[in-house]
Amino acid sequence: MQRIHVVGTSGSGKTTMAYRLAQRLRVPHIEMDALFWGPDWTPVPEEVFRQRVVEALSGSAWVMDGNYSRVRTSIWERADTVIWLDYSLTVIMAQLMSRTLRRALKREELWSGNRESLSKSFFSRDSILLWALQTYRRRREQYPALFAQPEYAHLTVIRLGSPNTSAKWLATVKPLDDGWQESPDASGAPAPLCR
Repeated sequence: MQRIHVVGTSGSGKTTMAYRLAQRLRVPHIEMDALFWGPDWTPVPEEVFRQRVVEALSGSAWVMDGNYSRVRTSIWERADTVIWLDYSLTVIMAQLMSRTLRRALKREELWSGNRESLSKSFFSRDSILLWALQTYRRRREQYPALFAQPEYAHLTVIRLGSPNTSAKWLATVKPLDDGWQESPDASGAPAPLCR
């Protein structure tokens, strides 16, 4: 497992998981939001986004995060592993609220100088919280169906059902240069596969 795509509903912690996993494996971390967003929350042109993704995927090992369906086929053709953070809606909303409040109050810079604001995050139709609520059920239904498609049979799919399970699984990951392998966890934490 050298080319890994981390997916899940907005707020599930995809970027955090991908970053930590990339650190453990000692491989590049690719954040799709950074490839997609230009200044003032304007998406880059479609061809620019696709080219950025293709260039990012050219390495022999990487961990990428993001749910952009328009480039999913390109990613999954190259990936060997998909990690699905399949957390409960309660967990996701709590994490998302905490993250959004922190980013807005601290004026954290994200990609291309963009920052989250309290008004946009909580009181607009573009709210990330509203987006998570609207897409949660669809993603939970969509991913198992996608994983079952024959063109993705080469993927190892790791489905993690809670932040605790994810942390335990992540602790079992070894750097690639030491021969990455999943070792059984003495606590009984699963390294569950969808297939």
